Amino acid sequence: MTAAPRVLIVEDERNIRELVSLHLGHEGYVCDGVGDGQTALKRSEVERYDLMVIDLMIPGLDGLALCRAVRNGQLNHDVPILMLTARREESDKVVGLESGADDYLTKPFGVRELVARARALLRRPRQKVDRATAEAAKIEAASNAIVRMHGIEVDLARRRVKVEGREVELTDQEFRLLHLLASHAGIVFSREALLGKIWRGDTFVTVRSVDTLVKRLRRRIEADPANPRYLLTVWGVGYKFADV
Repeated sequence: MTAAPRVLIVEDERNIRELVSLHLGHEGYVCDGVGDGQTALKRSEVERYDLMVIDLMIPGLDGLALCRAVRNGQLNHDVPILMLTARREESDKVVGLESGADDYLTKPFGVRELVARARALLRRPRQKVDRATAEAAKIEAASNAIVRMHGIEVDLARRRVKVEGREVELTDQEFRLLHLLASHAGIVFSREALLGKIWRGDTFVTVRSVDTLVKRLRRRIEADPANPRYLLTVWGVGYKFADV
């Protein structure tokens, strides 16, 4: 007897999480639901899943970072991933797919469409990937990546930043923050998510450290730091780089 497909649903809105679980459960799938990215990542490291449904904007570890972490892991590196988001811009879809998602569904969505997409993803054979080759390709691609956005150029390999053709000196933290936000233009990162990504586990900092770093970076790259063009505040949520 074939085991029922297992699905991990990562969605911080409880009603949506329960709705997805309910209808996929009607299809015979066994669903686990969690409300934040860190918990989902821990689950993905110890439990084998046949499908993951991930909301883009989840607390702790956002959907894009979670997707990349799963792809770089061992147990579920080849799991089909369906990304959910309230954003409809094409650029957000591209970022989601480039982060490793297999399909993309915008909110509000119809239950029938959700189920149909889940079925389609579950029908796909899971790819057998040469992990060493895949990792080498990722490293090579990252080393050659140059982000160009709104007159700003961020050269990851050379650790160099230019604003309107003028080279700007940044600290390591400032550079990593700018590269993260510019390479995900339009995507909002919470202060907590930025704290985890930029400080890399340092326990002696708070979310206020993120605000301070943003202010410093604005002074270096913005013509008018009080009215920023590039690094935008999303009140009550966090920060983003100006949309494409």
